[in-house]
Amino acid sequence: MSLKSDLELVKEFQAGKVEAFNELVRRYQKKVYWIARRMVGGHDDANDIVQDVFVKVYNSLANFRSESSFYTWIYRITANMAISSIRRKKIIDFVKFDDAFPILSSIADENISPADNMELKENRILIEEAISQLPPKQKKVFIMRYYDELPYEEISKILNKQVSGLKANYFHAFKNIQNFVRKKSQI
Repeated sequence: MSLKSDLELVKEFQAGKVEAFNELVRRYQKKVYWIARRMVGGHDDANDIVQDVFVKVYNSLANFRSESSFYTWIYRITANMAISSIRRKKIIDFVKFDDAFPILSSIADENISPADNMELKENRILIEEAISQLPPKQKKVFIMRYYDELPYEEISKILNKQVSGLKANYFHAFKNIQNFVRKKSQI
């Protein structure tokens, strides 16, 4: 038995088959959750966004025109709802350092001295603070590119922005994080 494509499920839903929507929810619920979770930082806020996203998708799916992939469309909805949530709640913690930089969080083990472990923890906190200080556009692009490992072309479709501008935002985000860490390390 072959799985139906997203587009086939969308067409079935548009034809009145609600079970097709349920399959899309099963297929994308975790992805939507993790997109939202990385953006807003909290489990409860992410769960609220997931519910809101799928309500919006349900209400808008009849008008889905397949100009982009279903994943791109739902990613854009999720990112926009997460940003709206951040603006409403004025959330500072955009992303947790351990989530964005898993390689560094896995370094801390029994082979590292307590002093080095403490330094790693301080560095994580410092970089987390740096990320929280980024302008919203830079945060979005940085998370999508670094954490989600999305190619610039996909980010361009999701955010409806030019690739060159996205590359500039990512570069500036990276430089801003570096400068923030350098400045704080000198204090």
